Amino acid sequence: MNKKILTSATSVTLLAALALTGCSTTSNALASGTTADSSVGTTATTSSATATDTAASSSSFSTNVKSGEKLDVDTHYSEQDLSWDTSSETAIDLSNPTATDGVTVEDGTLTITKAGTYKLSGEYQGQIKVETADSDAVRLVLDNANITNSSGAALNVVNADEVILYSASGTTNTISDGADYTATGEDDPDAVVYSKADLTIAGEGTLKVNGNHEDGIHTSDGLVIASGTLEVNAANTGIKGKDYVDILGGTINVTAQQDGIKSTNDTDEGQGWTRLSNGTVTVNAGDDGFKASRVVEISGGSLTVEQSDEGIEAQYINVSGGDVNVTSADDGMNASLKTSDSESTDSSANTSDAANQQQNNQQQNNQQQGSLPGGQQNGTSNQQQQGTGQPPAMPGGNAQDGTSQNGTTGAGQQQNNTQNQSNQNMGQPPTMPGDNAQDGTSQNGTTGTGQQGMGQPPQDGMPGGGGGTFEVVDAAINVSGGHVTVNAEGDGIDSNGVTTLSGGTLIVNGPSQGGNAALDTNGDLLLNGATVLSGSTADMFEAPSTNSTSGYLKLTNSSGFEQGSTVQVADSSGKVVANYKVTKSNVQLVLVSSSSIVKGQSYTVYTTTSAVDSNAASLASGATELGSFTAS
Repeated sequence: MNKKILTSATSVTLLAALALTGCSTTSNALASGTTADSSVGTTATTSSATATDTAASSSSFSTNVKSGEKLDVDTHYSEQDLSWDTSSETAIDLSNPTATDGVTVEDGTLTITKAGTYKLSGEYQGQIKVETADSDAVRLVLDNANITNSSGAALNVVNADEVILYSASGTTNTISDGADYTATGEDDPDAVVYSKADLTIAGEGTLKVNGNHEDGIHTSDGLVIASGTLEVNAANTGIKGKDYVDILGGTINVTAQQDGIKSTNDTDEGQGWTRLSNGTVTVNAGDDGFKASRVVEISGGSLTVEQSDEGIEAQYINVSGGDVNVTSADDGMNASLKTSDSESTDSSANTSDAANQQQNNQQQNNQQQGSLPGGQQNGTSNQQQQGTGQPPAMPGGNAQDGTSQNGTTGAGQQQNNTQNQSNQNMGQPPTMPGDNAQDGTSQNGTTGTGQQGMGQPPQDGMPGGGGGTFEVVDAAINVSGGHVTVNAEGDGIDSNGVTTLSGGTLIVNGPSQGGNAALDTNGDLLLNGATVLSGSTADMFEAPSTNSTSGYLKLTNSSGFEQGSTVQVADSSGKVVANYKVTKSNVQLVLVSSSSIVKGQSYTVYTTTSAVDSNAASLASGATELGSFTAS
């Protein structure tokens, strides 16, 4: 539950003492075993009709987050955390600290031993430790404080109920650790700010956190960022809250060699979520940008992932508001299921034990290649071929050019005594022996293309997701509001479960390389009212579900999709209903969908190099017509 942040941090109140002893009286009821209204744990099915029970590994929430409903959870945070009686502060000069009531100083460690508000100023070489009773709340007010500990965490919260780390107005505060110290145990501090209690970061000033060893900020409980300016640089993860990370406001900049911002709890009920409801967040990450074990929720504010491997990752990704911009070397948004004893079921994961056992006899990936002309794979297994747009036919079926697979030569691969592993990033599952090819030709040796719709899934209802597995797991991406822009070289959005786009705007630029798709979903892809614009290569395409309420146009006139140009779609009256600016090279396929595009109706497509407003309703002067298309 989001709580309103007080505009004044230092209002004098008689509630100060109560606030300090009771600022964490709210607790997550779900974590204590409250029965959820609806469980997100479901039974998923695979394309081979094998049931996979994921309920045991899924968390339960009081709302149906799988369908995009907002989290209804309490956190440790109270607005009283940001209000206190300044006369009750204990002032500590870090340049010359002395022991006082609630404070000890010994061997380079300043220890807070009781609840209260402590104002820290000056420079300190050593560790600030908080070690109080379980029920105590400690407020640390940073007043131009510079704290450095070369041999461990600079702020180490060993025990407390809650710690509030507050940057005073008009101040700049820095907390740093050293690059070389040992943190081998699971509970050893591995971050410059490390807490075994709930942690709140707020203020009206600036806090700089330099995690030279590993993490920047790490709490083994919950983390709330309420206000202020926070700058984090980390050799590993930037910001990590085990149970949750709840961003209510402020300006946050994270640069991390690994993950940017994440929550990690994948075992406790109602935990493992990362939420942005207000504020401005910018992330540069070597791995994932904005992440959660269970739920990523964005309902407001601004999130910019400037650099990442995967931009946003969680079991459920729900965007209902805000402004989201993601740049990724791999998937822009990835919804996958992760358990405490397994890796995420991402698009490239093998799901069968038999497949894993066969890997010693498999060829290495033939990445971004077509069929190997005349190549024989006797007694071997084809491991995932990436970027072909279509998996190989099963033994006895047609090759990619429609020729026989019984030993005759041709462009297809001979598969004598060969077992085909799942293709990675294919738009179609393998054609079964005796089945028809995609163009309707038989699989008995007659010729045909066997390749229709550029990786479009079959029409028999099998999942059309482009991963190495077609398993539909308990995962989902829901966009119901806001404005989302994804610049991806992997899949733009990649859900190993379902995807529902019901509101707001989703723009996907890329991929510009083969083997991935702008929209990749193992389960249903539902276009239910959102404005969806994407430009990508054409070797993979997943047809949206026929249950979608909105129509879509699949545009494939690649000669008109020059980088920097704008594609305009006009209805029968000449009104422009969509504008998509081509931002990448090698765009061969543009998909357009919105509530204004009706199934079965014809639309005329134009292209222009003139500057066009994204909301323009009229054609640009001199726009070139590319042709007419019927909405599916």
